[in-house]
Amino acid sequence: MKTAKRIGVEAVGWLLVVAGIAALVLPGPGLLMVFGGLAILSQQYEWAERRLAPIKFRALKGAAESVETIPRVVASVTGALLLFAAGGLWIWSPPSPEWWPVSDSWWLPGGLATAGTQIVSAFIALALIVYSYRRFHGDADAVARLEADLERADEEAHWGDD
Repeated sequence: MKTAKRIGVEAVGWLLVVAGIAALVLPGPGLLMVFGGLAILSQQYEWAERRLAPIKFRALKGAAESVETIPRVVASVTGALLLFAAGGLWIWSPPSPEWWPVSDSWWLPGGLATAGTQIVSAFIALALIVYSYRRFHGDADAVARLEADLERADEEAHWGDD
């Protein structure tokens, strides 16, 4: 039973890492998936455990920087709302416009699965923006503290030792 659990945990961890890497360029919460996959793999592998802290501090630093100014917050919220609107467009699924230069099958590919991914990603993005705003906005030293934490975590990760 222990072997089956270990294989299951590893499979889920690697699936999240691979899907997260794909979601970095496709619609979806890529960094969250990579982080989640590494968190799961860290239960089995010491190398994954060492990689968690630097990734965590990079993500937090990005979150802190994203809410430093009101224009950044507005841009982030606008991006999330556009993602939500794109999901709505995929659900509505209008016919391809006459100016569309390629085959109609390339117009809004993926159907409802793509729409669902976009809408869920928009909600996740909005939740993360609210979290980041509440935690970091107005804290002038937040980014500096996270940079120091990141430097320390990078040193402890031993990036080239595996």
